[in-house]
Amino acid sequence: MELNKLAHKLITLKRNDFLRQQGSVDSSIYFVESGSLKVFILEGGEEQIIRFGYKGNFLVALDCYLSGRPSVFAIQAIKKAVVRVVSKETWLDGMEGEHYQKWWIGVLEQLVLQQMEREIDLLTTSPKERYLRVLKRSPALFQEIPHRYIANYLRMSAETLSRLKSLDVDQDL
Repeated sequence: MELNKLAHKLITLKRNDFLRQQGSVDSSIYFVESGSLKVFILEGGEEQIIRFGYKGNFLVALDCYLSGRPSVFAIQAIKKAVVRVVSKETWLDGMEGEHYQKWWIGVLEQLVLQQMEREIDLLTTSPKERYLRVLKRSPALFQEIPHRYIANYLRMSAETLSRLKSLDVDQDL
């Protein structure tokens, strides 16, 4: 499967441009060629970041992809980004052959497992533990995404994240 052949569109987003708005129905799959994006919901007027995408990542509003209903998620560029867009129908048609189908099921399983791990992090661990788990899982995140967005994702203040980054990992808060 050649991603370039499946992609029906290449989109360039400026900083703060929306790839998709909350409440939209769009089950496309996005592949980030460059730049960075955030996936978030607005809750009580506040942004709650649940995922990031940067070079080499797939992004999809999984709720809409699976159900066809309007998504609760918005996707917005953090930095200028170039994104390949593949419609769900084209994507599934391109998944001919058992190898590609197994690969895609693996991608979806990873997305679900990542969300479960994130939920467990937010429900059961301290800010320090969340920071260390994310650092271990995704060290590139700290090179690609501004720290204020990472702090939001980790549900802590930017000051707390800065303090954690400056501590020796064996040291307590």
